[in-house]
Amino acid sequence: MKAAARQPESLKSFESLAQALKARAKAERAEAERRAREAAAERARQQALERERQAFALAVGPVHALPDTGRALVDRPRPAPEPRQREADERAALAESLSDEVDIESLLLTDDGLSYRRPEIAPDVVSRLRRGQWSIQAQLDLHGLRREEARERTVSFLREARRRGQRCVRVVHGKGNGSPGRQPVLKAKVQRWLAQSSEVVAFTQASGPQGGAGALIVLLAG
Repeated sequence: MKAAARQPESLKSFESLAQALKARAKAERAEAERRAREAAAERARQQALERERQAFALAVGPVHALPDTGRALVDRPRPAPEPRQREADERAALAESLSDEVDIESLLLTDDGLSYRRPEIAPDVVSRLRRGQWSIQAQLDLHGLRREEARERTVSFLREARRRGQRCVRVVHGKGNGSPGRQPVLKAKVQRWLAQSSEVVAFTQASGPQGGAGALIVLLAG
């Protein structure tokens, strides 16, 4: 009688164990299926990469590794970006603002008609400039250039010279020996441009050893 009474409790334990085993088997099957799907996806990915590699090799043909030169790949710091287009636009705008129609006779000094200075500059500056008190630090040669190109070159040269802290420069416009009538084509134009430039405080015709009638010695703002 006692064994018969315990039978229902044993049956319940068996049923619980059977359910647990079924759940575990189901979980193991799900895990196996998941792994199988991942393996299939990885095989498909590797096959796609192999097809791409073969297609690339077919497109480029045989390749060979470059010989090792023994050079180190040094990561050098890059220079700061320069606003070249903006500077070019500014130079072009400034060049266009330098008119060829300015009455240069009213700007040149009346003593020799070959010199110029701003009103606030002392009169002896031109004389000292002519005598070579300031050493020439840079030169611009305009030989062979057309008017617009010469004007833009002049603007760029003056701006760059002042940016570098240079005070005295020479601008060679030529004597006109190869021009019609043997007259200097650019001389008067260069004088007009210099007299209108904010970079220039004075200029004078060069002495013989410095270029004579074919050049101007220019003093820039400090």
